Amino acid sequence: QVHRLRSVDNLFVVVQEFKDYQFKESKEDALKDLEDLVKKLSWTDPLKVWELNNSLKKKKTKRKKPNNPQSPASKEQLSDDGEGADLKDTAKQEDCAPGAAGVEPASSQGTEETRGVASQNGGEEEDEEDNEQPDAREEPPAGAGGESKADGSQAGEGDAKVLRFRVTCNRAGEKHSFTSNEAARDFGGAVQEHFHWKADMTNFDVEVLLNIHNNEVVVGIALTEESLHRRNITHFGPTTLRSTLAYGMLRLCDPQPTDIIVDPMCGTGAIPIEGATEWPSCYHIAGDNNPQAVKRAANNICSLLKKKENKESSTSSGIPLDIIQWDICNLPLRTGSVDIIVTDMPFGKRIGSKKKNWDLYPACLMEMGRICTPGTGRAVLLTQDKKCFAKALSRMGHIWRKGQTVWVNVGGLHAAVYLLKRTWERAEEKRAFW
Repeated sequence: QVHRLRSVDNLFVVVQEFKDYQFKESKEDALKDLEDLVKKLSWTDPLKVWELNNSLKKKKTKRKKPNNPQSPASKEQLSDDGEGADLKDTAKQEDCAPGAAGVEPASSQGTEETRGVASQNGGEEEDEEDNEQPDAREEPPAGAGGESKADGSQAGEGDAKVLRFRVTCNRAGEKHSFTSNEAARDFGGAVQEHFHWKADMTNFDVEVLLNIHNNEVVVGIALTEESLHRRNITHFGPTTLRSTLAYGMLRLCDPQPTDIIVDPMCGTGAIPIEGATEWPSCYHIAGDNNPQAVKRAANNICSLLKKKENKESSTSSGIPLDIIQWDICNLPLRTGSVDIIVTDMPFGKRIGSKKKNWDLYPACLMEMGRICTPGTGRAVLLTQDKKCFAKALSRMGHIWRKGQTVWVNVGGLHAAVYLLKRTWERAEEKRAFW
């Protein structure tokens, strides 16, 4: 059930979470503490969850319908530890419960849950730094481990096979005296000594995660082999949005059956493809001014249709989605004919420029206001160019009212998702264009 959540990138079972971990000042002492931590942690229940997860995965590959994965026995094992499966990655919703401290059993922080997460490292922009957050230095994940005499596994139940493992460290923050590579190496060495597992960076059975964010430390065991956001897209562009973030954006506007949902700047089609998959009772229209982007999106739709046909092993009914090449400022759509607009706007980094955004954003909001149904229409827009967007929105205040704002981390950039409501005000029509 947890694996089926649509807004979650990665899942892991939490071994232990430290909200305010005090790192020693010297590198040697800090790393020694991390080594010593391995022996103090309670690994038994998390490893049971890992085993259960693996057994369910095997069933899934053999049969199309696994035998009730949420049986009482499964539930019992999942909640043994009181700190069950949880997810990885950043970006909290602005309006999520700030006081939520513990981790729910077998829960995952996704936009489905109140603690809301939209994970997006490989999202619209991949730049490592965000000028507005100079103090949050993020390092790429680092793995660790060396060879050892492997004489048995403490995880398996009488299993003679020696488990292979690796440690991955994700670290963010300025105040650490060590790098993520050093933390992974030393923590990995201690894990190896403790379990007598064999280190293997590529063909591993167990991936131990060490997530360090300033003074917060979470030790976990991965339950997903690769990110769950890779579900729909086969042809990637320079700024392809993660399917998990696309899902979160669509869900914010609460689509109802028969709604017409438009993505006027669709790129490779991540948002409309996710929409057509999860909300098939709505009609989705995608468009872009770049012919290459339209071609990629069309290829992604074809891949999805093929996958659907293979699953159903009969004639597929298709998906309610069309892709068009158009100009965002002159959309070939009737005034007031669209219920929802969901799009990832150009940040002005990889595509376009911040200078062009000053003209583009107001023109976009004006044209989106024209095609959107007065009074009931809504828009969900993602951008990192927050200053420009705020200015454009203030100019278009007569047709758009700002609802909630959700802050998200898109590949290290501090971006925002804005939920806008269409007012009853009539938007001016561009008769000259017609």
